[in-house]
Amino acid sequence: MTSQWNQEEWTVDHTTLRADTLKQQEANHPSKRAERDAETQRVITPSILYFGTPVVLISSQNEDGSANLAAMSSAWALGYSLMLGLGAAGKTAENLARTGECVLNLPSDDLWQAVERLAPLTGKNPVPEYKRASNYRYERDKFGAAGFTPVASECVQPPRVAECPLQLEALVRSIRPLGAAENGTLAVEVEVVRVHAWAEIVQGDRHISPSAWRPLIYNFRHYFGLGQEALGKTFRAEV
Repeated sequence: MTSQWNQEEWTVDHTTLRADTLKQQEANHPSKRAERDAETQRVITPSILYFGTPVVLISSQNEDGSANLAAMSSAWALGYSLMLGLGAAGKTAENLARTGECVLNLPSDDLWQAVERLAPLTGKNPVPEYKRASNYRYERDKFGAAGFTPVASECVQPPRVAECPLQLEALVRSIRPLGAAENGTLAVEVEVVRVHAWAEIVQGDRHISPSAWRPLIYNFRHYFGLGQEALGKTFRAEV
């Protein structure tokens, strides 16, 4: 009799637990969250609307043949074309306009400290006033200062970054102002002409494995890794 009573109690509790779980799932449904969020949304004016992308270390060639290396995180790709957002007054923009070549080196998330060592450096000498005000300093050997190793490219003059698992040699196709002229930013279109990838992140003969590749993400001026396993894949995913 006691055993039967316990079984019935468990059945009641299990039914109640399931009902509570369904209610919780319903409350957390995206449409329900959207309704709640709509009631608490705020209109804001951020100081900067720069949510970032994966970090790119862009190498270019200076007038004297030395290499410049700069961290940037406003880039997106479609096919073998990439659009880069760059400051018009920087050394990188100057080099790209003069030589028409660069390498886009994509660091993994474990390289964030080396990327940050590079961040306050500029190849401009003298340092522009706007950069001096933000505590930038001139550095001729940016590779050495950040602890990166230059490796010769095959199709362009600027070197690649050996420590980056992905290295994209590219040619500049167009440079034009981005937004209002006073913003001082450029939209630079480049075409990738050679892709170098570490063997450990390559799946098959030609694909980058999304489970092995761990890009460094720049999220509102903070560094992040992906931090989780894949949630799923699109129907067009090849790997």
